Amino acid sequence: MKTYKVSLARSYIVEIKAKTKEKARRYAEFFIGDCSDISTFKDKKEYEFTIEEIKPAINDAMDVEEIKTKNG
Repeated sequence: MKTYKVSLARSYIVEIKAKTKEKARRYAEFFIGDCSDISTFKDKKEYEFTIEEIKPAINDAMDVEEIKTKNG
């Protein structure tokens, strides 16, 4: 088999409860990791937010490049 490096672009729709629009944006950017909520109970309590739902919206391979190996 050959080895490939794939550049992948992903985006998500995040439903989040927060005190302000700016905080919702900041928390969604910071606490979303690989389509999962990575915030802790302490984070949610301290910053006063709740991530309700995360839905993948786009998952596109932008580029594929073969990686040359010693055996290939």
